[in-house]
Amino acid sequence: MDEKKREDTEMLVSRAVEGDQEALEQLLTEVQDLVFNLSLRMLGTIQDAEDASQEILIRVMTNLASFRGESAFSTWVFRIAVNHLKNYRKSMFARQPLSFEYYGEDIVSGKEKDIPDLTMGVDRNLLEQELKLSCTNVMLQCLDADSRCIYILGTMFRVDSRLAAEILDLSPEAYRQRLSRIRKKMAGFLEEYCGLSGKGVCSCSKRISYAIATHRVNPEKPEFTSLKENTEFLLECKTAMEEIDDLSMVFSSLPAYRTTKAAREYLDEFLKSDCYSTISNAL
Repeated sequence: MDEKKREDTEMLVSRAVEGDQEALEQLLTEVQDLVFNLSLRMLGTIQDAEDASQEILIRVMTNLASFRGESAFSTWVFRIAVNHLKNYRKSMFARQPLSFEYYGEDIVSGKEKDIPDLTMGVDRNLLEQELKLSCTNVMLQCLDADSRCIYILGTMFRVDSRLAAEILDLSPEAYRQRLSRIRKKMAGFLEEYCGLSGKGVCSCSKRISYAIATHRVNPEKPEFTSLKENTEFLLECKTAMEEIDDLSMVFSSLPAYRTTKAAREYLDEFLKSDCYSTISNAL
């Protein structure tokens, strides 16, 4: 990180701890997209990502006084977010766990052949993109929480292995070894089942109506394709030391998003609330 930017951030933290609401709002706004994107990949649904992001930002706020500037502020936030998300039990997929075996069986079952056209006249290209974005996020839920986090940091956020190891309390070598094993596991599934890899048996375009029937895609209210993309976000992430293999590009090429309007409004309302005043006075 640029030394001046680090000093500016540390000054903002100091002001926020002293009760400067404007400084706190600036800090939280700067990391809000990071927290939302990590939450979305870790939890798989937009609603769960919104809820978890709000909880994480409150944790960041209530722990600001413990930030010592020994690492970048974003690294410190990453660590708080990762610890919260790895133990998050309120998400849909925490309550209804997925596995690669179940997902693979669903793909080869042929159930989509029995479903009539349910697209309701909505552009099929849009629905196909919606299913692709939904499916890739859901596919991540087949990994256990620790493996999912390692894969997301290394493949989607492209975090430098030394920095990722620091966030996860691992040695860089242990992180690289685990990331390599997880990539091989994911690549094996993609190669066999996912058409986006160029080899798998599944085709998003053929499973649109099945996805609608199983409530994975809503033609009246597409979620992922309605999110605003943040094209600068991933460019700001550090470049990984490891090469991104071809199959991992299915995930590394996914867009990053701006925090949803609902989440931004929640933060604005929270900073104006009595609850914020109570927490702020306790800092």
